[in-house]
Amino acid sequence: MSSVLYVCVRPERMAADAEHRSFRRGLDLTTLDRVDLLHASLETVEWQQYDGFVVGGSPFNVTDAEKGEHQRAVEHDLERIARRALDGHATALFTCYGIGVVTRMLGGGVHTDQPEPASATTVQLTDAGVADPVLGPGPALSVFTAHKESARETPPGAVLLATNDACTVQAYRVGERLYATQFHPEASPQDFADRMAVYRASGYFDPRDYERTERAILDASVDGHDLLARFSRLVGD
Repeated sequence: MSSVLYVCVRPERMAADAEHRSFRRGLDLTTLDRVDLLHASLETVEWQQYDGFVVGGSPFNVTDAEKGEHQRAVEHDLERIARRALDGHATALFTCYGIGVVTRMLGGGVHTDQPEPASATTVQLTDAGVADPVLGPGPALSVFTAHKESARETPPGAVLLATNDACTVQAYRVGERLYATQFHPEASPQDFADRMAVYRASGYFDPRDYERTERAILDASVDGHDLLARFSRLVGD
């Protein structure tokens, strides 16, 4: 068993498999254990034995007005992982959809007025971000993003690590072991372009601009794998 568990919350198998590979490469692991929460609960694995968790993205939104049984179960399990990290028993990184789950759990608000289309963007690190062992040393990171909801403010107890003009809260830390990012640190340019093909009609970009958007993504240079390598070292500390 590896020391890190990839937690999948994507119903699309192709996108889920690719995200799993992306996290494994970024964390520089030979193997990366996996649980798909849309098909199995945390109880199907020895989840409390893992030192680290990485939570991928999802077409789900915390702000969804109508939530099915699967989505409610997923959010319950994600909150269990977050609380384990808050208690200092593990190190966890929640990305994209996951930051909304953690924000709401902590009593913060999640809104739909700061969306970002599928693209590469630059996030600026705060002073706390520059000093952080995972986000730092900065002063900025180039990353991929695509989301319909976000937090306007850090939730109670969280320390803002990264921001930009398009989205106020790009990353934060709670305590020493719980991280949440609005962006996707795991994806290479090719990974993200492949993911775009799966979600072409899902509202993350104008499908009429697909070829132009794809070219811009493939031409981008991003820093996400460096962030994941630092996260991997923190899990091992």
